[in-house]
Amino acid sequence: MNLPNKLSLIRIIMAPVILFFLVVPLGIPEPWLSILTAALFAATSITDLLDGKIARKHGLITDFGKFIDPLADKFLVISALLGIIVKYEWSRLAVVWATAIVILREFAVTSMRMIVSNKDGTVIAAGWLGKVKTTLQLVFIHTIILEPVIFGWFPPCRDWHILSWITMAGMVVMTLWSGIDYLRQYWKYLSPNK
Repeated sequence: MNLPNKLSLIRIIMAPVILFFLVVPLGIPEPWLSILTAALFAATSITDLLDGKIARKHGLITDFGKFIDPLADKFLVISALLGIIVKYEWSRLAVVWATAIVILREFAVTSMRMIVSNKDGTVIAAGWLGKVKTTLQLVFIHTIILEPVIFGWFPPCRDWHILSWITMAGMVVMTLWSGIDYLRQYWKYLSPNK
């Protein structure tokens, strides 16, 4: 259990904590609760950057790390999206659909990873499209939490949630694109005759 893998496990442990901060009022005034939640989410998200850099720099790349790193990302993102569905009524329907797309993509890619691993022992690491997808998911989550705080003094931005809608659209597009790309690359392993 090297340091990069420990950082990935911290991300998994923090996922329900982020969900808790999103859905439980805690008696903290709303702007401060949003700032605290975003700060916790940001600190947890940074572990995703650190674990990969440390693993590459110090030669600590392991098959377990290739597996646990994207899994930790999934736990963190899906937990936050579920909390957003509960907390922000104005975006609920759109975020439900976006979350469904994220979850279905993650099930498809994770299933594909398991099939490829069982066929020839290859562990599929996250590709660049997957990394862009994860980055946009993190950006959307930060945006929807902080946009009301940042633009609270400017009603059009506060009420229209322009940045949240734009980043949600980017997240959905990259989630679909990266999922389709994984399926295209590894479709050969899904022969129904074997």
